[in-house]
Amino acid sequence: MLGMVLAAGAGRRLRPYTDTLPKALVPVDGETTIMDISLRNLAEVDLREVVVIVGYAAQAVHERKEELERRHGVKLTLVHNDKAEEWNNAYSLWCARDYFAQGALLVNGDTVHPVSVEKTLLSAPETSDILLAVDDVKQLADEEMKVTLDGGAVRRITKLMDPAEAYGEYIGATLIRPGAAERLADALRATFERDPQLYYEDGYQEMIERGEQIHVAPIGEVDWVEVDNHDDLAKARTIAVRY
Repeated sequence: MLGMVLAAGAGRRLRPYTDTLPKALVPVDGETTIMDISLRNLAEVDLREVVVIVGYAAQAVHERKEELERRHGVKLTLVHNDKAEEWNNAYSLWCARDYFAQGALLVNGDTVHPVSVEKTLLSAPETSDILLAVDDVKQLADEEMKVTLDGGAVRRITKLMDPAEAYGEYIGATLIRPGAAERLADALRATFERDPQLYYEDGYQEMIERGEQIHVAPIGEVDWVEVDNHDDLAKARTIAVRY
C-alpha cells in the first residue's frame, strides 16, 4: 500500500505564502510544513512509498523532494496535474489513477491532523473498498464536506447539505483498497467530464449512485483543521506543536 498526498492546489486565500508555494508547503510549526506533517504521519504507519499529486507551484515541491525524503525516510513519486489552476480536485486525484491498484492511504495536502487518523483507517474492518475518515464530534457549518449515512454506508457526501442533517464531516483522509482502483478511476473521470469544477468527493458520490458501498471510520475527539485561510492557519499553528 502507498501513501498519497493531494497537493496540487493554489490556496489563494493563504497569500502571500502561496504566491510562490503550494498550500501544502505553508509552514505551521517553525519550518515544519503541512506536507511535513502528512509525510511524518504516513511514515509512522510504515507507508514510505508516497505519491504526491502536484500542480500549482510544483517546482517548489521538486526543489524540496530530496530533503523531504531524507527528513521523513520516504520515497516520493511526483504526479503532475496539468490543470491544477483551471480544474478542481476530481481531476487532480484522477491523475494518480495508475497507482490506485496498489492501494493507497490518501490525505489532502491542506489538512493538519495527528497520526491517529491514519491508524484508525488502517485498523478498521474491511467493510468496503473505500473508507472515509469522518469527524462525528465537531459542530458543523456550511463550508464542511459533510456526510449522511444509510445503514452504516455513506448515502451522501457534499458541502451542499444542511449541517443538521449530517452524520459528520469527512476530514480529507481516505483508505483506497486495491479492489476499488478501476471503479474509482472511472467515477472520477465521469465526474470531471460532467463538470471540471467538481471535487473528488463528488466522484465518491458517483460511485454511491452506481451502487458502491462506501463506509466511514469515526476518528473520535481529535484536534485537526483544514487550512483554507489565515484563521485556519492560525489554528493549525496552535495544534501542530502538540503532535
